[in-house]
Amino acid sequence: MNSIPEHMTHDHRRCDEIFSATETAVGQADWPTATTLWQQFYQLIEQHFNTEEQLLFPAFEQATGSSSGPTSVMRMEHQQMRQLFEQIKGALTQQDTDRVLGQTETLMILMQQHNMKEEQILYPMSQQVLPDAAATLQLIKAG
Repeated sequence: MNSIPEHMTHDHRRCDEIFSATETAVGQADWPTATTLWQQFYQLIEQHFNTEEQLLFPAFEQATGSSSGPTSVMRMEHQQMRQLFEQIKGALTQQDTDRVLGQTETLMILMQQHNMKEEQILYPMSQQVLPDAAATLQLIKAG
């Protein structure tokens, strides 16, 4: 993973795998496993969002001279997903299979659309416009 798109896309896939495993555990009513997997997913996705919001997006905004472009849309979508995270956490606590699976379906659609925009547009643009993309990638890997 020698580029921003490769590294960040790999991060998306790690989160997706744990998210999918969480849904499987919920479908099997294996609540202890579902809760553990959800906590792992939540920690990874928050780490991913924080890496973007604190490192990648500011570097991109500085390089492009704009903070009202794609990064503002990505931040808004992060907030939408965070709201769903809280709803899913509550439904998991109540062991409400239908509610969890309904909310995770909504979240999956949001994540797929969001990830596609990042992977096809924002990450490649970041690799191109950042004056020292290699240094930014090292910061991201360290974070």
